[in-house]
Amino acid sequence: MKAVQVRVSGRVQGVSFRWYAQEQARRLGVVGWVRNEPDGSVLLHAEGEDEAVDALVAWCHEGPGMARVRDVAVREAAPAEATTFTITA
Repeated sequence: MKAVQVRVSGRVQGVSFRWYAQEQARRLGVVGWVRNEPDGSVLLHAEGEDEAVDALVAWCHEGPGMARVRDVAVREAAPAEATTFTITA
């Protein structure tokens, strides 16, 4: 099991990034959350099997079609023991 926090910057707000991230996470069996940050980035917490979390992080480098990802910063995180993947405020 793996837990990471991912900050995605670029044109990632207003392009349904959070919704698509939630769909990807659910498809991969990853739990956690995603939210918009005041600086224009998107912050994501993901937990699950190593391969599934890695696949979600890889997806973050592209994002949905309208997104223009400039940077993806990943760091280890403490598990939050989430049971679903949610969009938070």
